[in-house]
Amino acid sequence: MVDFIHRVPITASPKAVYAAIATRKGMRGWWTRDTSMQARRGGRAEFGFDKRSAVFVMKVLALKPGKAVTMTCVGGPPEWVGTKLEWTLTREGKATILSFRHRGWRRVTPFAASCNTMWGRLMFRVKDYAETGKPKPQWKK
Repeated sequence: MVDFIHRVPITASPKAVYAAIATRKGMRGWWTRDTSMQARRGGRAEFGFDKRSAVFVMKVLALKPGKAVTMTCVGGPPEWVGTKLEWTLTREGKATILSFRHRGWRRVTPFAASCNTMWGRLMFRVKDYAETGKPKPQWKK
């Protein structure tokens, strides 16, 4: 199994960063406007891209306020199904450190590599959203 890992310092409180990764409003602020999310353990989250030409369905496994969010992919591209998205927050001085892991890829394929590249870009969108509160999702439709 292959895991992709990203880490970014954010000049915002853990509460603000957590809201960006654990709520529908937050996910819509940096990832995709086409987000529906039941922000509870066992809840369903759905992320649509490019006018729903691709839809990723997640099950929320854990929500630890101010600390972590974990989801597993239950629907979408076959390479994603069964993988886990894990966001964890720690405090270092005045920064909240957002660590992101996309765990459980079966192998590194061109698609997996492009997803990893996009996750790197998206982490800086989370940072911008948490620091400014201004939504700028990567996907608007």
